[in-house]
Amino acid sequence: MRAGARLALYGAGLVVAFGGAFAAAGAVVPDEFVAAWTEGSDMDAQDAGHGGSGEPAGAHGPSGVSIEASGFVLSPVEAPGTVGAEGELSFRIVTAAGEVVTEFAEAHEKDLHLIVVRSDGAGYRHAHPRLDEATGTWSLPWEWDAAGTYRVVADFTPAVAGAEGVTLSRTVQVAGAFSPVATEVRRTVEVDGFTVSLDGELAAGASGDLTVTVERDGEPVTELEPYLGAFGHLVALREGDLAYLHVHAEGAEPRAGDTAGPRIGFAAEPPTAGRYLLYFDFQVDGTVRTAAFVIDAGHGDRAAHADAGGH
Repeated sequence: MRAGARLALYGAGLVVAFGGAFAAAGAVVPDEFVAAWTEGSDMDAQDAGHGGSGEPAGAHGPSGVSIEASGFVLSPVEAPGTVGAEGELSFRIVTAAGEVVTEFAEAHEKDLHLIVVRSDGAGYRHAHPRLDEATGTWSLPWEWDAAGTYRVVADFTPAVAGAEGVTLSRTVQVAGAFSPVATEVRRTVEVDGFTVSLDGELAAGASGDLTVTVERDGEPVTELEPYLGAFGHLVALREGDLAYLHVHAEGAEPRAGDTAGPRIGFAAEPPTAGRYLLYFDFQVDGTVRTAAFVIDAGHGDRAAHADAGGH
């Protein structure tokens, strides 16, 4: 798998695991949870050595479509209930036993990444709330621009050695007149004077290369700046259930002052055929912008082989 770049929407969240320890000050995790995680990791290692999947515990099933995964639960999300109302969006991460978690391992320069998007793919936001360690509450100022049903996704890495990322989500209802947006295929978009295009094809069960190209006034942009440890971020959501994965561009982590462009590459492996919503975050001149694409993944050779009754 290409470092930091494979899309596997049936994964367990971020593909980069960061170490840590539940013994860190302030972490509240029951001993039985740590034991279960360790046992699961040992089993995975055995499976990997005997032709098994090698996936970590909790890695099965769509990522980002459940309030619970890998022994962690996303609390109810508090947020304004109507369009235009100023307020705060807040939530907590707790264990299955209801104990508040206050220690997290840093991933991509943050302890937690928050993704909010409406059910039709509109209103996408990638934010980083602040943690009140005394209460375990994550929060940030919030105001809704449009009504609808929103998916709130918390993407984090537990502070336990060898842990994979965990992606949890809940839905939030925002009152008001709702006007859904059609998700037509879109490979080129204009964002604040930048023309951003997406090249490449996707097929279910197969790795495909995607390339994002950034131009301004017809000229290639070579001033893409590091943002959260990469020159570009890609969030992919499967239309229908908004199964989720947050990935990074290919290549080594940039250093301060480095620039890149105009092309950023990704490797993508969608689990099923269908329509996918892709959001590319990039930074130029200290400002982060988002280009939203819509592409279709076809039926790959693996899917066709399975349909034919192959093994």
